[in-house]
Amino acid sequence: MANLKAIRVRLSSVKSTRQITSAMKMVAAAKLRKAQDAIVQLRPYADKLNEILIGLNTALRDTEIENLFAERKNSHGRVLLVVVTSNKGLCGGFNANVIRDTRRLIQEKYSEEFRRGDLWFMPVGKKGYDVLRKMKCNILEEHNDLYAGLTFDKTKKIADRLMNLYLTKEYDRIEFVYNQFRNAAMQKLTEEVYLPVSTAPAGKTGSVLTDYIYEPDQVSIVSELIPKTLRIQFYRALLDSFAAEHGARMTAMHQATDNATELIRDLTLQYNNARQASITNQLLEVVSGAEALKG
Repeated sequence: MANLKAIRVRLSSVKSTRQITSAMKMVAAAKLRKAQDAIVQLRPYADKLNEILIGLNTALRDTEIENLFAERKNSHGRVLLVVVTSNKGLCGGFNANVIRDTRRLIQEKYSEEFRRGDLWFMPVGKKGYDVLRKMKCNILEEHNDLYAGLTFDKTKKIADRLMNLYLTKEYDRIEFVYNQFRNAAMQKLTEEVYLPVSTAPAGKTGSVLTDYIYEPDQVSIVSELIPKTLRIQFYRALLDSFAAEHGARMTAMHQATDNATELIRDLTLQYNNARQASITNQLLEVVSGAEALKG
């Protein structure tokens, strides 16, 4: 029979753990509510801007207007992956999924670029940075401090940096890997091409090909709208990941709290059984001793 003291110590430890996970769940829920409101409010605006951007880029495809953000015909094949994870753990498979998909991209999609040293990384979040550093990947720069007060002004600087890297032809393709927020219990792993700017497939009809009237002219729109939209898209990706992180952490802590409650119930039953057995043994010893004295 298990030692009563050992069970008591373990029971006390699990109860303390349950208090911690329960508190972390409530903190994550509070942060999730704020992050969720931010991404839900931004999404319609970002989606419409992206729709206009694709339509504009498609319309410029058959004109003589130069679009510096369009796909280049002659490129060196240098790729930059922006890997978005969190700074902290205890959020289930949130970080593991992003890292696993990044490994898959390295091995399958960009194996040739990785072999010749043309695949570079910009990790956003400490968890991704630590893994990429251990893998000895080419890290351009890291931005682990973004989550300490995530604002558009902070992300705008990095978005401008990414656009400049593309315009100066240092990289021919910039792609994001991140978790898109769906709800508190679900995140969608997303691979998103940031640059070059996408175009609608040839022959496609629909809202993205709306024939807009441009004021003052298409050149001014290209120089103003495309950078603005790209900044918004970068900010949206980080807001998505931020909300998804808190949702994943709240779900993970909820499951951990439930598991701790179940374990406490099992340990309590085990403790009571052990205590009852101990009392029974003591009574048997007393009775046996009394019988021996009679003899």
